[in-house]
Amino acid sequence: MPQGTVKYFDTSTNTGTILLDDQAELPVDQETFAASGLLELRLGQRVRFEVEGSGDDRRIRDLNLASF
Repeated sequence: MPQGTVKYFDTSTNTGTILLDDQAELPVDQETFAASGLLELRLGQRVRFEVEGSGDDRRIRDLNLASF
């Protein structure tokens, strides 16, 4: 399962950006992480997720906190 780091998160809109380990960035919204029971994300937090789609249509789904 791919992992990445929360690069940006705006608590007023509950949207943010995940920096993937391959340095690509993908947007994330509240619906994506709330499905896992998370209330918000924090800058620098490590997460794991599934990526669906390809190219510019890639999006994150099934986002959870990464365990170390």
